[in-house]
Formats: sequence, structure tokens, C-alpha cells
Amino acid sequence: MAKKLTPQLAILDLTMPKMDGLEATLQIREALPEIDVLILTMHYDDELARGVLRSGARGYIMKSDAEQELLAAVDRIRHHGTFFTTRLAETMRDMYVRDPSEEPIMPSTGLTPRETEIARLVAEGKTNKEVADSLQVSIRTVESHRNHVMRKLKFSSLPELVKFAIRAHLVDL
Repeated sequence: MAKKLTPQLAILDLTMPKMDGLEATLQIREALPEIDVLILTMHYDDELARGVLRSGARGYIMKSDAEQELLAAVDRIRHHGTFFTTRLAETMRDMYVRDPSEEPIMPSTGLTPRETEIARLVAEGKTNKEVADSLQVSIRTVESHRNHVMRKLKFSSLPELVKFAIRAHLVDL
């Protein structure tokens, strides 16, 4: 269809019936390099994101972020820029911009070092006040980070966070 319609921008899902979005992107970029591609998907994985970028797509956006970010992504890409879903942008930032002396992050989760630390302390049973005191930050800062952790990991309850912390070896049993 891209050869027939020659759009300026193609928005593709990774999961399509006849050909996946990566293969379609490769074929479009090879045949018509002037067409920019934005991948829209419900799947997030660091390696998958790398594959999307290697295929020549200019953007990668999660369907869960589309309501807030799709128009900005389309605008940026139509001006030949790049756009990464918030989760991927944060992961890339954390991987490439963080201070090397910081503790390692958990790239597969998208959590920052501070979010990982707060998740660990909360899973150990510490209250928000105790976490705030130990990290020398405000209770509101702890609450904000805790909310980010819950949203990023799509958890709706504290027991889910505790199970995650145990499986990720953030806390000792």
C-alpha cells in the first residue's frame, strides 16, 4: 500500500496479519526511504525497541501512551524528527545519561535507580515517612516515586509490588 499511496508518514502496528511491523518498516524504508514510519504497539521490550529503531522507524509509541503522545509523535516525525514513547525515552535516558557511580537500574522494568530503591524500601515494609527519612527527601517525593513505580509496572496493589520486589531480588526473604 505504501508504494501505491506514497504517504509522508506510515503508522504501523507491530502485530499485523500478513507481515509484522518490523518487516513492513524494512520494506517501506528500502523501497521508499522518504516515507517516515511510526510504530504504534502495545508491546514493550528493550530488545524489541532496538529492533524497531534498527528497522528505520522514526518513532515508537505505546498504545497506552497514545492518548497523550500520539499527536506530538506525529508532529515530530512529520518534521523528520524522532519520537520515543515515554517509557523508552526514560529507559534510554537512564541507560546513557545516568551517573556511572549510581547503582544499576533495572532496564527491563523502566525503573530509575531512585524508583528501584523506593520499591525496595516499600517492599521491606517501610512507611512513606520512613522511606522519606532514610533517603532525606519529602514524603510527597516518596509518594510521587511510588506512584510512578506502580504506574510503570501496571500494579494496582501493594502486594503486587512486594511480589515483584521478591522476584527481582530487591529484598531478601
